[in-house]
Amino acid sequence: MASSFVVGEKFRYKVAELLEKTESSLPQRLKEELEEIVGKAEPTTLAFSTARKLKKYLQEKGNPFYLHELLEDSSLHLPEVVKPPRNPELVARLERIKAKLANEEYNRITRNVNTQEINRNGTLADFGREVRSAKAVVVTIFNFLVTVVATFACSYMGSQYLFTEMTPRVISAVISASVVGLAELYVLVRTMEGELGEP
Repeated sequence: MASSFVVGEKFRYKVAELLEKTESSLPQRLKEELEEIVGKAEPTTLAFSTARKLKKYLQEKGNPFYLHELLEDSSLHLPEVVKPPRNPELVARLERIKAKLANEEYNRITRNVNTQEINRNGTLADFGREVRSAKAVVVTIFNFLVTVVATFACSYMGSQYLFTEMTPRVISAVISASVVGLAELYVLVRTMEGELGEP
């Protein structure tokens, strides 16, 4: 917190002039303080207490100099703040609290993680279950393709008794294969939904 002013040239000049004019009537203590300030090399500081004494003196004597005029080119002197050393006990306590909070945060984040489930995922039984699931999907897709191709072949061969030309036979085979394919797809989707537990 500021407790003094850094005085400028205007203050020095006015105070020197004041000291010359009122040599005898100026209180001895104030006179010594002002002479010390004027006599020092720059930067010089003026304590607030000295400034109050000077203001009081100027008011009592009805002097034409005012304090704010004297301090016009001056500035506040802000001493450097010295931080006290930290208490080692407090630092150790803060470190313990930080470690405790970090542990609580870690436990909160990992509370729903089950290490037994993680270890169990890598077992041979799980691998076999996944292989069976993949095998079932491959068999289902193969069955779908075989059914559609067989329907196309049967329709194409059976339509030779109805149509003599190639174009109507192919069209009828494509239509019947499409109908059977859509039916198979519908059954496949319903089966998959049942396995996933959806209605």
